[in-house]
Amino acid sequence: MVAYTGIQGQNILIVSSDPSNPTEGQIWYNSTSNLLKGYANVVTNAFASGGNLNTSRAQLASAGTQTAAVAFGGIGVAASESESYNGTSWTATPSLNTGRRTLQGAAGVQTAALAFGGFPNSAATELFNGSSWTSVNSLNTSRHFLGGAGISTAALAISGQNPGGNVTAVESYNGTTWTTNPVSVNTAREGGAGIGIQTAALFFSGDDGPNRTTATESWNGSSWTTVNSMNTARTGGAAGGSQTAGIAMGGNNPPGTALTATELWNGTSWSSNPTGLSTARGFSGGCGSQTLALVVGGSNPPATPTAATEEWTGSAVAVRTITTS
Repeated sequence: MVAYTGIQGQNILIVSSDPSNPTEGQIWYNSTSNLLKGYANVVTNAFASGGNLNTSRAQLASAGTQTAAVAFGGIGVAASESESYNGTSWTATPSLNTGRRTLQGAAGVQTAALAFGGFPNSAATELFNGSSWTSVNSLNTSRHFLGGAGISTAALAISGQNPGGNVTAVESYNGTTWTTNPVSVNTAREGGAGIGIQTAALFFSGDDGPNRTTATESWNGSSWTTVNSMNTARTGGAAGGSQTAGIAMGGNNPPGTALTATELWNGTSWSSNPTGLSTARGFSGGCGSQTLALVVGGSNPPATPTAATEEWTGSAVAVRTITTS
């Protein structure tokens, strides 16, 4: 009889407990549970159409979950417009006090959302309580095309651009004021995406000046560490999730060309998902989790901004039991 290793040329790892940090495609035999296991992504429903925005727009921001979101700002309309989503349809809400575009940073949930930065060269910060926007203390460094992460009382403003060029500066918000962190990102960029919380965030993609980038950095509350890069370079993509389970959707690359490409982050590496957005777009709003995310608005140059909303339903990359028959 020919051994399996003689056919396949590799051994299956035998362990007493599942690896703590497996890579996608890794297979092992758990001698404690007597099960053959693997680490893989299984897509359930991929992307489906959601309710359209009342007003088409691009370069907007959003916060919240797939069934309770708020989208605000943008271009293609009055840049102060705001709408709320209930999982089915969008409803106009009171406008921002300071109209802005170019992906101002965002953090929080539908009933406690934070909007900060934006173009033209804004430091303005506003808090949404579910019914109205209130101006609060501004950023220390004006910027647009910045990344955002966290909640309305503990947020991060990450990198971005101002008239002087791309900035590395990172600021933390405590619910009252912004403080400039002593540690900046390693790669300054505009159009990068941020996900996670104030003490455990991920910042990725964007335009570092000469090129769209795949660079990814992880924040532990005290330092930024460069980690494994994305598979597809992009800027202005939508994103959702956490530092250990993220999703990146669409974006632009090369300039003037929108993407459908979707990638999943497992805390260690990015994997390209076989199912991308139905509508190629960049500079859209994005929020939610890796398994229940929302993409709203955006554009595919030279097309006009879109009102289209897409809802992502998928299962995260995780340990799966392998059965044989």
